[in-house]
Amino acid sequence: MRKQSKMGPRSGYIKYIIGLIGMKLAGWKVQIDELNHDKVVIIAAPHTSNWDFVVVMGTVFLARIKFSWMAKESLFKNPLGLFMRALGGIPIDRANAKDVVGGTIKAFNQSEKLFIGITPSGTRKKTEYWKSGFYRIAIGAKVPIACGYLDYKRKVAGIGLTFIPTGNISKDMDRIREFYQQKMGKHPELTSIIRLKNEQTIEI
Repeated sequence: MRKQSKMGPRSGYIKYIIGLIGMKLAGWKVQIDELNHDKVVIIAAPHTSNWDFVVVMGTVFLARIKFSWMAKESLFKNPLGLFMRALGGIPIDRANAKDVVGGTIKAFNQSEKLFIGITPSGTRKKTEYWKSGFYRIAIGAKVPIACGYLDYKRKVAGIGLTFIPTGNISKDMDRIREFYQQKMGKHPELTSIIRLKNEQTIEI
């Protein structure tokens, strides 16, 4: 694993030990590129299996990254909800996407250090489009987008491409598409197409 950035929110050594043992036993390697930012939107892809959550948590534990992540509110019903929140989970109402985007931007503006993880496909099933919330949050909060990935073919997980979105959505999405081109999910046939609806005209 590459040298961990000294910036950004950090988690403790207990989680680190759990991540170290778990990822080693599972045969996964973790690679984190330079992440020298205090605030980042981390996207996670490809998302094709329930096992993705386990690998992601092992990755952030091992990398000592403390981050919050968003998921549908149905996953947060008690008693599971208490556990999910303890791991940094934030329940969201998908029917009110604008409220989620605005609330997340506000959270970034009010925080000195904040990493938020989002699965832009929104589901394990194959979709024709990614949801654009991650991009609108990054633009609105003026924070970088970091590309988190799970490559089941090589059993490597981590964070690679990190960049400040330019507002040229198609150009930025081309960079993201290129990065994920060789990353393979657990079920490749369920990999969502990396594109946003109306990339030329989407409101940001």
